[in-house]
Amino acid sequence: MTMNTNSLERANRLVGALTRRMAERANPPAGPLYTGIDLGTAYVVLTVVDGRGNPVDAAYTFAQVVRDGLVVDFVSAVSIVRTLKAQLEERLGRELLYGAAAYPPGTGSRDVQTHQYVAEGAGFEIIAMVDEVDAANRVLGLTNGAVVDVGGGTTGISVLQNGQVVHTADEPTGGTHFSLVVAGAHQISFEEAEEMKKDAARHREILRLVTPVIQKVSTIIERHIAPYDVETVCVVGGTAKLTGFEQVLEKELRRTVVKPAEPLLVTPLGIAMAASEAGEHR
Repeated sequence: MTMNTNSLERANRLVGALTRRMAERANPPAGPLYTGIDLGTAYVVLTVVDGRGNPVDAAYTFAQVVRDGLVVDFVSAVSIVRTLKAQLEERLGRELLYGAAAYPPGTGSRDVQTHQYVAEGAGFEIIAMVDEVDAANRVLGLTNGAVVDVGGGTTGISVLQNGQVVHTADEPTGGTHFSLVVAGAHQISFEEAEEMKKDAARHREILRLVTPVIQKVSTIIERHIAPYDVETVCVVGGTAKLTGFEQVLEKELRRTVVKPAEPLLVTPLGIAMAASEAGEHR
């Protein structure tokens, strides 16, 4: 089974368009706008697309309101989403009304509702809910292979065959564990370790420290994809931003591993695209 060769190009094109729009601060297109709300363990990200799913803008901030895919600080989560919403509305000169929110695969219905309630509490009308890996694949357009979303607290996995999802899973282990290792090694706070991870000049050092954690992530992935004929794994999520992350995974999995140029924004953009698709059918 081979990966759709256009998937990586498609993701880079869409996310590249989003980052250009963020930099240019261009006027939004006419017509309805839709927002994707991604409550991550390390970052809360809002992305905006037009009625055709074309990228318009995005905003994000570091936050610790979610743990292992579950909202643990509802009030702060609502406040952060409301603040990001206001920032985008000011930049776009438009009110953002409709949105979609996401949740890790396999999340219970009550926890899914909590993600929805956060977005609604911030002033959105939620017209779609989507699992995070499915959202990522709306950007990738993968038909065969595995999509792995490595976030701050969990690793989500989706296996696709002929365009159909045949297996999903989500397990604890992600970027938060990287930060704990870095913090321990340097005797610094968790927040300082998070900042250190953003410094590309230190990625080689950090990669050496967190390789055992990446190996644990690879073990999780292997356990879930082993029953299927997966040749290529596409990795997304903020944790995958670490330079060399995909090379370590590739060595451990003994499969081709690829990642988009800006893995943090893939899933949030897919969430907004899900809202746009739902809006077409309203």
